[in-house]
Amino acid sequence: MLKPYLVVEWNDTETDAKGWLVVHNFVKGYTGGGTRMHPTVTKEEVERLAEAMAYKYVACECGTTGGCKAGIAYDYKAPDAYAVLRRFLIAMMPYIDIGVSLGSDLGTKYEDILKVFNEFGIDIPLTKSMKKNPDVLQGMKDFDELLTKRIDGLLLNDAVTGYGVAFSADEAWRFKNGRPGARVVIQGFGCVGASCALKLSQLGYKVVGISDANLLVTCDEGLDIQKLIDHKNVYGEMDPNHFETHYTVRPNTEWLDVDCDILIPSALEDVINKSNADRVKASLLVEAANIPVSAEGDEMIKRRGIDVVNDFVANLGAIRFYDAVIFGLVKPTPDAVINDIEKLCRKNTRRLFVEAKKQKKYQREIAHKIFKPTINDLLEYKEPTEAEVAQK
Repeated sequence: MLKPYLVVEWNDTETDAKGWLVVHNFVKGYTGGGTRMHPTVTKEEVERLAEAMAYKYVACECGTTGGCKAGIAYDYKAPDAYAVLRRFLIAMMPYIDIGVSLGSDLGTKYEDILKVFNEFGIDIPLTKSMKKNPDVLQGMKDFDELLTKRIDGLLLNDAVTGYGVAFSADEAWRFKNGRPGARVVIQGFGCVGASCALKLSQLGYKVVGISDANLLVTCDEGLDIQKLIDHKNVYGEMDPNHFETHYTVRPNTEWLDVDCDILIPSALEDVINKSNADRVKASLLVEAANIPVSAEGDEMIKRRGIDVVNDFVANLGAIRFYDAVIFGLVKPTPDAVINDIEKLCRKNTRRLFVEAKKQKKYQREIAHKIFKPTINDLLEYKEPTEAEVAQK
């Protein structure tokens, strides 16, 4: 693992919350990544996530943005979670104001982050030169408008990552010549897990198991994904009161015990590790979550010959959405955004599997070669003129 360019630690003044901003690299003075909040967050985890973001921007074919990540060790369900998030973002404001673009991640909502930004006169974090670029400013307006749009009943921003994961899974399964109607198990039912499940069901897959923070629900005939989404609570958790009578409810610790062809972890990091990697039943693992497999677990997955679409290839939908609209790469419509993400996810996944087969190597090893970040710029900084110096 390469060392990050910048690590900033924050200690809350009113609670025991701790937080970190980690910038892995800048590209043209700009960097982007999400902000997660969970009691288990650590500095090391945020560093790993920032590195993954740097790879993800390369996979996005982005020449304008490096990778960063923010993490807050605190309970996102706590009554004062928003206040903690707000104080963290205020502490990070000097970096945000000059091109560190923080979005949402596990345990946070993008609308909450934008609310804090707007409170301090920031729409979307941009570099100084981007703030003067009329095309970028128009892209910002288009992006803000698209945040209010829906697709398949979901807010577009809540759908883009999960849909991209589903397209990657479908492309990998096709490459493997997998049978139609393959069985899928998804761990995590927040925005990413739910939208991924919905798109896979639309593509003809049978989602036979979903776990969340409270339980695991299974059905051999396939779950009614739309109904599960319609009755989620605000934390992305399923409501058993609306389950069909033929569904089976089990402890969420049993999610790896459900027989399936495709396994999609969509929540926390390192959920597949040395203690349970031998229980994976699927022949294809698609990483909707960031870094969901530990190093030890990954060695076991590799030895067992399980194919993998790794995180920064599969779950790049949100940052591609942002990048493509802000920099005018696609028409600012929901259909154009989704079509662009589908094209990119399918292309990258097929390239990954073709190269892995050609070189007879594990997909993750190939991904880290072909999408390796090579740019490490500095913050955008303009030397003061002699007149400005004299004024001081």
